[in-house]
Amino acid sequence: MAVTDDAAVAAEDDALYVLTAVLLTPAQFPSVLGDDYPEACQALGLLPDAEGYGLVLGQDSAGARWTVVVDDVSLVAVAIASWDCGMEYDLSPDERSVVTALPGWPLALAVSAPGVPAPHDPEPDSDSVDQSPLTPPDTEVWGPAQRRLGADEIALQWAAWREQIDDANFANGEGGGDGGSEADEAADSAAGGERRAHDGIQRVLAEARAYVDAPPPLGRVRSSFAPGRARTLRADGPGWSMVARTDDIAFVLLDEEPGEVLPVGRGPELPGLLEALDKMAVRPS
Repeated sequence: MAVTDDAAVAAEDDALYVLTAVLLTPAQFPSVLGDDYPEACQALGLLPDAEGYGLVLGQDSAGARWTVVVDDVSLVAVAIASWDCGMEYDLSPDERSVVTALPGWPLALAVSAPGVPAPHDPEPDSDSVDQSPLTPPDTEVWGPAQRRLGADEIALQWAAWREQIDDANFANGEGGGDGGSEADEAADSAAGGERRAHDGIQRVLAEARAYVDAPPPLGRVRSSFAPGRARTLRADGPGWSMVARTDDIAFVLLDEEPGEVLPVGRGPELPGLLEALDKMAVRPS
């Protein structure tokens, strides 16, 4: 979420001109930072506090990028909800709620504060010589961060992705492919219409099933609102991300298959797996 220039505020000359904010909690955190909540906290040098944090992104009076970490999660949540509804909200965290201020931004922002120099990394400070500025991931190179960002996009645009999938592709039940590439179509034809199992998908499903018996680090499996009585499930693991609707199919992204989105049909086992994952998933409060 990014707010407009008009939403940028500053309480004092040396205060932060706030551009946007995001939550860093077990149920909701920037996926670019890690596969789970502890990993996301570690990327910022934070302890994985159970209550979570708010990340306030902005610029100082010199235009330098800063990410201010606060422990007033409710304040940041209210600000985000207000902005999402198109309402103005002056996000000015109390100094006592500030945990730390980190140079740079972990996310790419398309806005900047009016009346100050263009966004840039702050000059190195002797007190933080070991702190390299936070930077957003390189979108030109496929890797874990890009894989997780891709899963974020599918979760946000589920209907658009779902309408591209013909359920007839799932002749083998759970097995899936890349949604109808020429190679898979040729394989389907050679196999008499039955799609061959995808090793990567089978690995992901096996690891996801293992989460039910041995809960993974907090935040590896998250559940959020979806239309009707369904839930949107998000599960991540070493080298993979899965997005699913509890009443529908799933999509899988793999580190080893750059840019590919692999659909997984309902079949006889997926519904039960999704139900079990939803029961153990963390949910926004």
